[in-house]
Amino acid sequence: MPDLPEAEQVFQQSARIRPKNFILLSSALIYGTGPGRKSLVTEDYSARGFGTYQICRRWKLLEEAGARLLKANVPLTILRPATILPSPTLLSRRLMRRLMVTIPGHDPVLQLLSLADLAEAVLCSVERGVPGVFNIAPDNVIPLRAAVRIVRSHRVPFPRTLQRLTTNSEALEYLRYPWTISNAKIKAELGFASGKSSVAALVECRNSSGPTPPAEGAFDEFGMDANYIRFFGKTLFKFLCDYYWRIETRGLKYVPRKGPGILVGMHRGFMPWDGIMALHQLVEKTGRIPRFLTHPGLLKFPFICNFVRKLGGVVACQESAARVLESGELLGVFPEGVQGAFTPYRKAYTLQGFGRDDFVKMALRYRAPIVPFVTIGSAEIFPIFGQIKSRRWTRYSDWPCLPISTFPFLPVPLPSKWHTQFLPPIHVEEQFPSGAAQDVSLVKRISVEVRTKMQQAVDDMLCRRRSIFFGSVFDSEEG
Repeated sequence: MPDLPEAEQVFQQSARIRPKNFILLSSALIYGTGPGRKSLVTEDYSARGFGTYQICRRWKLLEEAGARLLKANVPLTILRPATILPSPTLLSRRLMRRLMVTIPGHDPVLQLLSLADLAEAVLCSVERGVPGVFNIAPDNVIPLRAAVRIVRSHRVPFPRTLQRLTTNSEALEYLRYPWTISNAKIKAELGFASGKSSVAALVECRNSSGPTPPAEGAFDEFGMDANYIRFFGKTLFKFLCDYYWRIETRGLKYVPRKGPGILVGMHRGFMPWDGIMALHQLVEKTGRIPRFLTHPGLLKFPFICNFVRKLGGVVACQESAARVLESGELLGVFPEGVQGAFTPYRKAYTLQGFGRDDFVKMALRYRAPIVPFVTIGSAEIFPIFGQIKSRRWTRYSDWPCLPISTFPFLPVPLPSKWHTQFLPPIHVEEQFPSGAAQDVSLVKRISVEVRTKMQQAVDDMLCRRRSIFFGSVFDSEEG
């Protein structure tokens, strides 16, 4: 981390000399990390709670000191590079070892910047002389485990609680969660693009003679792993879908086979199995992998975090949703939010309010049809009978309560019979212009329409259901 008193002296001397431009080499560590951290953040992103994160705060203080002491006399260009190889950072030092100590249950995606590319970025900044703040990072990312394999190192998973005895706990967070940055601004304003990918920077630094590096762009920016999904789709997911919960599905014909689309579902239970089963059926029947917006509280827990990210889960925020839809992919949302997931069983099939209706605004902006879908049967696998309110638990987990359920007294989910129905799409992209996203009354009307149709479908299926564990609520022909 920077030596602030020494840096302030340099700033003061530079202010007297008045150079043509001052290049301040900061760090992308300033953005922080955590379960709610967005991917590929831009320069205007601010980490929440600078005062409590020493690493973020020190870099922030360095930049503020530069802006304050140089004032308007010297144009200031701030460069914020991703992890540089080699460098004194914890991640870089560990990647250079034969045995890399990692945190069990976490596999964050990384950006690794070669020292040569950093030098090129500095030279480009000097030549252009454009003041401002610029991220420096390669286009491609790489998961931590893949990075370890490429350099022929060996992972040594070691509990974070024990690592904290010898390593700064904040630094360990950067081995736990993704903290990628966007390089769009430096490309547009300075014309700089990294010559080496994250994989190339890693191989060059270690001079690895190991396995052939994967092709460029082989890794997903959010951490999704298609091979991982296919493997579980042929094993665990197939067993659960076809034999354990015996899921019957109707209406998959309504899911668009290409282009963007927003899948609006209901989620019950603190375990995300209904979303996972919807993912499995979509992949199996349509070949498309949806990206489900995920509450940060679910990404705090080891192994669950890794599992959800590899299945395509992304942090629930507008920026993530925008990237998915701009790429022409399917976006899955649960507009009831975390309150819907913790609905007591007695109200499990009564839909909660839809919050800010952001999914409607996104559908209008990105010209995507809305495809509602509902599931009955998933609320019974771990029925919630009550809630314990605890501020300490909420601070730790980001969950609104501690649910009282059959779990952990019965750790195996109940084998209830599931029924999932995809409803006809609402083509807002054909009915309204993109500017209609600013019309609050229209957005609310569409949201109410979606919720009403979903509730009607749920009520109809419940009327047809004769048993929680057996029978079908659908007609024999495909709907």
